[in-house]
Amino acid sequence: MRFLFSPFGTAGDVYPMLGAAIELKSRGHEVTFITNGYFEEAVTRHGIEYVELGTKQEFLDSTANADLWHPMRGFRHVFETLIASALGRQYEAFERLFQRGPSLGIVNVFGFGGLLAREKLRVPIVTLHVQPAVVWSRIEPPRLPGIRGPRWLQDLQFRLGERFFIDRTVCPRLNELRRELGLPSVRRIAHWWHSPDGVVCTFPDWFAPAQPDWPANTVQTDFPLWDEESQQLPPEIEAFLAAGSAPLVFTPGSGNQFGAKFFQAAVDAAGRLQRRAILCTPFPEQLPRKLPTSVISSAYAPFSRLLPRAAAMVHHGGVGTTAQALAAGIPQLIMPLAHDQFDNAARVARLGIGDSLSPARFTGKALARKLDPLLTSSDVADRCRALAARLVNRDGCQRTATVLERWATA
Repeated sequence: MRFLFSPFGTAGDVYPMLGAAIELKSRGHEVTFITNGYFEEAVTRHGIEYVELGTKQEFLDSTANADLWHPMRGFRHVFETLIASALGRQYEAFERLFQRGPSLGIVNVFGFGGLLAREKLRVPIVTLHVQPAVVWSRIEPPRLPGIRGPRWLQDLQFRLGERFFIDRTVCPRLNELRRELGLPSVRRIAHWWHSPDGVVCTFPDWFAPAQPDWPANTVQTDFPLWDEESQQLPPEIEAFLAAGSAPLVFTPGSGNQFGAKFFQAAVDAAGRLQRRAILCTPFPEQLPRKLPTSVISSAYAPFSRLLPRAAAMVHHGGVGTTAQALAAGIPQLIMPLAHDQFDNAARVARLGIGDSLSPARFTGKALARKLDPLLTSSDVADRCRALAARLVNRDGCQRTATVLERWATA
């Protein structure tokens, strides 16, 4: 069987699908990965066929704009800079690849071109969601920017936001392409992005319980927990870990180029707590010019290897990073900026294994005050260990692959 994966987004969106793709390839299936050129090397390194959907420079230009990390402007920015121009190309890629023979297409929340192919070409396309925030429920609403109050009010706010913000952003370009393909216009995009052929949610029910008003064809698996775990930690990280106590680990997100304030606060907080720290970013220009000897930086370190040896994780709240910290059994402090990060932060707090701090209040003093009880509480430590035990098998990629295999042969 052939599987055609096509995710849009940053590493937290792409790597879960890549983990499932690698698993399916190991089972003898043919796999093609259609995504932005920024991830080409990660895909081809595993011997998977790669099709470019947008250039690496387009990705870097998009992430170089602060709107990406704005709670209200982030969605529009992603669509206008990465998705709108690629809708036709994604459709054409599926049209071409399905001609090779029976296949199953897998897209994420932004896979509008794939859903077009499903309708026009009558080919099977399923949606894979890595974050609970994109599956709206009026029964148990996810935490989204600007939505507050009792549940009935949250549902009203969401429906207004879908109509006047999401639809107004997506529908003009999407429906233009639909007309060219002879398809009727659509609306209510936050419902339309769930494929009728199947929805896979790659997060466990204890993190986000399934709701009665979710799509009826939804299957939950578990966190994919895939990163470049085959890579060893850089020698300087290994030497640093061996030289002292477990450090704090800080990252504002793999694509975030606006983390200067975040890292300044990180260094300050680590000093106040007398803790060692590792700062993770592929954009070193945002780091403080001179770091104390108790703090080092790394362009990349596989979290599956680093976090089990850390004391705590301070991050932006991306679901991939959140899941890796859960698996490592360490507390988390989240500075949510946009997208699904507010919802993930709320779920971490409800589980009793972390806290959050808004960007406006993210100073070294406030950060240290929030981190201290997380680092010293035996109750937090016990809850972290209990949840990590649920992820000890790290079989999310395998379980997701099994669901996709079943749907492909149904």
